[in-house]
Amino acid sequence: MIGCMEKSGEPQERGRSARPGLVRPAAAIRPDVAPALQQAIFNSADFSCIATDAGGVIQIFNVGAERMLGYAADEVINRITPADISDPLEIIARARLLSAELATAIQPGVDALFFKASRGIEDIYELTYIRRDGSRFPAMVSVTALRDPHDAIIGYLLIGTDNTLRNRFEIERRVLDQALQESNLALQGAKLAAEKANLAKSDFLSSMSHELRSPLNAILGFAQLMESGTPPPSPVQLQSIEQILQAGWYLLELINEILDLALIESGRLSLSPEPISLAEVLGDCHGMIEPVAQKSGIGLTFPQFERAAYVKADRTRLKQVLINLLSNAIKYNRAGGAVEVICDLSDANRTRIAVHDTGEGLPPEKLAQLFQPFNRLGREAGSEEGTGIGLVVSKRLVEMMGGTLGAQSTVGAGSVFWIDLQAAHAPRLPAAAAVRKPVAASIALAQEPLHTLLCVEDNPANLLLVEKLLERRPDIRLLVAKDGSSGIELARATRPDVILMDINLPGISGQTALGVLARDRDTAHIPVIALSANAMPGDIEKGLAAGFFSYLTKPINVGRFMDTLDGALASAHALPCTLDAAAGAP
Repeated sequence: MIGCMEKSGEPQERGRSARPGLVRPAAAIRPDVAPALQQAIFNSADFSCIATDAGGVIQIFNVGAERMLGYAADEVINRITPADISDPLEIIARARLLSAELATAIQPGVDALFFKASRGIEDIYELTYIRRDGSRFPAMVSVTALRDPHDAIIGYLLIGTDNTLRNRFEIERRVLDQALQESNLALQGAKLAAEKANLAKSDFLSSMSHELRSPLNAILGFAQLMESGTPPPSPVQLQSIEQILQAGWYLLELINEILDLALIESGRLSLSPEPISLAEVLGDCHGMIEPVAQKSGIGLTFPQFERAAYVKADRTRLKQVLINLLSNAIKYNRAGGAVEVICDLSDANRTRIAVHDTGEGLPPEKLAQLFQPFNRLGREAGSEEGTGIGLVVSKRLVEMMGGTLGAQSTVGAGSVFWIDLQAAHAPRLPAAAAVRKPVAASIALAQEPLHTLLCVEDNPANLLLVEKLLERRPDIRLLVAKDGSSGIELARATRPDVILMDINLPGISGQTALGVLARDRDTAHIPVIALSANAMPGDIEKGLAAGFFSYLTKPINVGRFMDTLDGALASAHALPCTLDAAAGAP
């Protein structure tokens, strides 16, 4: 019998090498065990073991070969070669490939199957075996040359395994890969389409915001002028003005809430979480909401902190959420009711801020619908204004800050809205923190020097509003330019103290005009205040990053407008002193 193992001790010639740890030298196998191992190998049904003589005629055909190929051993031994049970076209193709690879003529037949092995080259290949019944299957075959003690070839050993399942799995894997690639392409396409839709929606909302804010600027601006004008309006006139202002500010609130919701849904809203003092933020909210509570006859109770408490949050957005919860607690309370804010600091990692009210409360079915956009839970016919958007925006803002917002309610007893936020340590202040001095509001006195304000604005109504506002400031002389290029020329010619610049101007934009002024040594020092209906957070950030002294959005809040103008004038007057001191330095 020709064995499946090579004799140990022979030199590994012609590229043959032993694999340490996988094949034990034959000399190490006990004589009583070797025959049993050989018998087990040749009787294995898991792989075909075919051995030939030096001419390629089959001499051994094990049980695995019989099972795979359907021949009995005595039907093939001393009768055929392995080439006779292989696909002839594949053998021809293999002969051609080997001839090109090894630069020698190789004939189809057993030479194509054994040539590499006969030269001591490892040879493992796939070919198609043909069964006795004519059916075919792919096989992975390893060929080894068998040699005698003098290194002469006495035969070849072919170890084969049925590759059908492996090929089937490979085909299925390729089909699956193709399906995954197509699915990924579809997902990428859907993602791009969604991103494009979100971008288009954001652009539309930004444009809508701009278009709505421009007329609102005139409505609210002139209403504020009328409210505080001289002589003061009559009680009937004042009542009408208050209705105009109330409706106008409500419309502005609605615009802001819709924009916030759209920015959150599109993933374009950015936050700046930092350690926030609860005492400070609740104190600010108390001051802002107290007049509303007094007007409604609602009692307010805020906590007194025995020790400093901080949470990680975006200061502006946290105040927005708290004001929304407090406003709702007052708005939907009962006459003579109360609102209490309670802070739970018992957990070292989380802090809860709860707003309790004594309102009518909500049944469970309505509480479950509480955070749906535009759902006012049956209060549409009531006297209280509201969009149903504020709570949705608040919930998502809190979640973006790593917290949770929830509610509990009892019909007839009231509701509790709570925010859980991550507790934080007090922030570390810089060693040399700059002290910012508040700028006092200027009082128009006859003896004050005259200041010059250049307003670059193309909208007649907005320009008229600025003119009317500055009529109350006899200390300020107003210059007007209707586009960016004219504004630059007038600024260079007159050197105003402050420039008020619209962003959307005919020709060049206000931001481009700012860049030109900043590069001119004669105008670079002039504070430029942006006044624009572009009120998206990204617009404001972009404007401040471009170098505007401040960025005011339309509609104008008269108080803030005057404060910002005073701050810019103070900065403009301080800068020449600084420059003079620098010029006189040695």
